[in-house]
Amino acid sequence: MKRFLVFLIALLGLVVLLFVTGTIYTVREDQQVILTQFGKPVGEPVDEAGLHFKIPFVVKVNVIEKRVLAWDGVSSQMPTRDKTYIQVDTFARWKISDPLAYFQKLRDERTALSRLDDILGSETRNAVARHDLIEVVRSTKGRKPVTTEVQAEQEGDFEEIKVGRRAIEKSVFETARAKLEDFGITLLDLRFKRINYNNEVAPQIYQRMISERQQIAERFRSEGAGEAARIKGTMEREVKKIESEAYREVQSILGEADAESTRVYAEAYGGTPERESFYQFLKTLESYDQILDDKTTVILSTDSELFKLLNGSE
Repeated sequence: MKRFLVFLIALLGLVVLLFVTGTIYTVREDQQVILTQFGKPVGEPVDEAGLHFKIPFVVKVNVIEKRVLAWDGVSSQMPTRDKTYIQVDTFARWKISDPLAYFQKLRDERTALSRLDDILGSETRNAVARHDLIEVVRSTKGRKPVTTEVQAEQEGDFEEIKVGRRAIEKSVFETARAKLEDFGITLLDLRFKRINYNNEVAPQIYQRMISERQQIAERFRSEGAGEAARIKGTMEREVKKIESEAYREVQSILGEADAESTRVYAEAYGGTPERESFYQFLKTLESYDQILDDKTTVILSTDSELFKLLNGSE
């Protein structure tokens, strides 16, 4: 009898425990709950954190994320409008804004990610196919970062874009967001994480980029050579001008010196006999200084003026 009573009490306690645990459930701050009865939603979604009650054993608790979730797409190969194949890697951020619609159409996160793959992947492929490669990889529309003449020349060599990468991302985002709203999903952001050239065309693309840079470099070199020639020509012209002015100044000074010398000669020869004799004497001494040294041997006639001076006859 005692054993039966203990068994009965234990059984009753187990039933009470199962009843309590089947009746009470907890909702965290980062969760929202859909209650289902025999697989069908009942009542409104529960998004208030805390303890809640339900009918035990009949009603099931289905937990749905309330946080911002990440979608990281698979890198896919796709063609641009100008028939260039590129690898595009896309990522996005999303959250479940309508848990009831989400649960009815998708049920779980794995199905939701699969649907995101389909919608975001197809919209990305359609957007890339409508634009040329330069529009997909560049986002410089309306930007004016040029501060130097060299940078201005370089910017002028690139083809002007009309849409740009950011606008293409935005078009994919807007189109996909409208489609995902039917599934209770709000798309928060979408970006092209990485864009690479296809391995088959990458060498040709890189070679074209190298040739374009080389053309720009050659143009800069030719412009530099032309500027150097202009500067050199200006320099030579200035040098010749300076030399001609200096030559004219030298000739003017020489002319004045000759005139002064002629005047001095005239005064010397045109004065008194004593002055003329003294002048001739000085000129003779100057000639001695130029033609005679300690190693000079001179042969003179007896009637030579130089001999007379050396002999002391005069």
